[in-house]
Amino acid sequence: MTSPFNASGDTSKIVEPVKWKVSVEKVSDTEYVLVSKATVDKGWHLYSQEVPEGGPIATSFEYELNKSIKLVGKTIEDKGKTVKDKVFNMNVKYFENSATFRQRIKVSNTATTLVSAEVGFMACDDTQCLSPTYEDLHFDLTKAVKVKDTSSSEEGSKEGLWTIFILGLGAGFIALFTPCVFPLIPMTVSFFTKQSKTKSEGIKNAIIYGLSIIVIYVILGTGVVAIFGASAINEFSTSVIFNLVFFAILIIFAISFLGAFEIMLPNSWANKIDRKADKGGYTGIFFMALALAIVSFSCTGPFVGNIIVLSASEGGLAPMIGMLGFSLALALPFALFAAFPGWLNSLPKSGGWLNTVKVVLGFFELAFAFKFLSQADLVLQLHFLEREVFIAIWIAIFGALALYLFGKIQLPHDSPLKNISVGRLLLGLLTLSFTIYMIPGLWGAPLNLISAFPPPLNYSESPYGVGYTKTGGGSVSSEHSNLPEGAHLLAPHDILAFNDYDKGLAYAKQVGKPILIDFTGWACVNCRKMEQNVWVKPNVLAKLKNDVVLISLYVDDKRKLSEEDVIDSKLRPGKKLKYIGQKWSELQTIKYKTNTQPYYVLMDHNEDNLIVPVAYTPDAEEYYNWLSAGIKNYEK
Repeated sequence: MTSPFNASGDTSKIVEPVKWKVSVEKVSDTEYVLVSKATVDKGWHLYSQEVPEGGPIATSFEYELNKSIKLVGKTIEDKGKTVKDKVFNMNVKYFENSATFRQRIKVSNTATTLVSAEVGFMACDDTQCLSPTYEDLHFDLTKAVKVKDTSSSEEGSKEGLWTIFILGLGAGFIALFTPCVFPLIPMTVSFFTKQSKTKSEGIKNAIIYGLSIIVIYVILGTGVVAIFGASAINEFSTSVIFNLVFFAILIIFAISFLGAFEIMLPNSWANKIDRKADKGGYTGIFFMALALAIVSFSCTGPFVGNIIVLSASEGGLAPMIGMLGFSLALALPFALFAAFPGWLNSLPKSGGWLNTVKVVLGFFELAFAFKFLSQADLVLQLHFLEREVFIAIWIAIFGALALYLFGKIQLPHDSPLKNISVGRLLLGLLTLSFTIYMIPGLWGAPLNLISAFPPPLNYSESPYGVGYTKTGGGSVSSEHSNLPEGAHLLAPHDILAFNDYDKGLAYAKQVGKPILIDFTGWACVNCRKMEQNVWVKPNVLAKLKNDVVLISLYVDDKRKLSEEDVIDSKLRPGKKLKYIGQKWSELQTIKYKTNTQPYYVLMDHNEDNLIVPVAYTPDAEEYYNWLSAGIKNYEK
């Protein structure tokens, strides 16, 4: 009987769903914008430059620079489409149909006429993904089209700045309810309304006071940009040192909010400002606002620090915009209550609840600090703060917060608590529920509500999850307690696997089994679907564990090849293969005439195919029949 898996089912094909075109816009005699436009075939999508850790491969640009060419800011991309990816369990941004990327450069030597770059990207459709692809781009400056300078009005930048503004506004409103700020609202408004000769004058002075607050904080944001530079701020946000420094800063802020000590500017500053405020007039009002900023720093400082941290990822003018939102929220009450003084009667009285707000914020500061430490750990791959450890820390922090809200923990500045309010009880119950929700994460639960915070599922202390029982046919784990060179047990089912072609082939010859080559990728969605939905079936799992030697070749492996393994690319003459993934990608493309994953090849020890290779096969029974037919051909 003829096998259904013969040459008629050949899946070999080279797919090129993304095509690139370049152009140049001339802003001035020394500044240009390099425009890279990708045209994406229908049904396919191209990933953004910004993809969360553990997600698919991001689009990247590497420009060939010299002393006469300098990048100005980062490469700006279109708005794109953001969706919740069920496989990676995160929000992922990608582009359909087309995408434009714009990089501003400054050229100091007018004789420069050509700028070259390399774009690396990955594209997927509903059933397959491409290997990470690298293409050379060449920008001819002599063909640049003269345009007006519109760099400050990019849609993506606008959207990011609006987000920073709204976050700053929200932080400002929260800061109003801290013990350093809230009591000053009725005191300051009463001062303006009583000292002014008319109601209109009191309102005017309060408005000037509010505007002064805005000016002071915007100047602070401007200072950050001036000192560090717009593009440098964004670069800081991706560095290990930046994440470690802000981890330390947030820990200090958190401990301060919890009541261990007060972060205060020197008293001499406040005294000098108070003396200047006594002069009266608009100058005196400005110095009153400056005095507020200094006196309230122990409460507002952490908010200001957080806004600067968040705005660093956006770069450019984001610190100024963030400070504008923050100061606007602080200033609004003074102007509004001066205009409508009767509203003051509706304000709750100052009391112990203000310190409670401050302490709750301290717990949140403490929790968020570990996100920065986690990012540094992920970049360095130190595995000090793996997923279980991170979740355990958050469980401890929010569990302690729940006990605090229930009145079981007292901190230094808390007032005696005879009973708790209904609002505090409800907030405590919500916090306790959240804490309980996180506990299954220690056993490998995805925790979708907080998926953006802990390390990814694969960055785990135990690849099986705590208490996981291995399942499936065979007993590879016992048979291979001493694993062969280059092998590992693929979690969670202990499938013996190799990630090196030559070592896997040598082992297959040693044990007399056929080879299953799995062309895959860390960021391949359908590869994960096959592993999670097809490979787990008992009959398929038994074949993978007992009847074949699995060689998984990750085409998006970004680890660099050792110097002795660096070779010339056969697909891009004149270029070298830099990464391990490029080596496997070229093997697939040249030998099997295809560049999509997943792609499965069953072969014998002479490296001849036992059966026609297959791609994404979501039907487990069909995949099992394919495996069985190939293995049967090997045994003939």
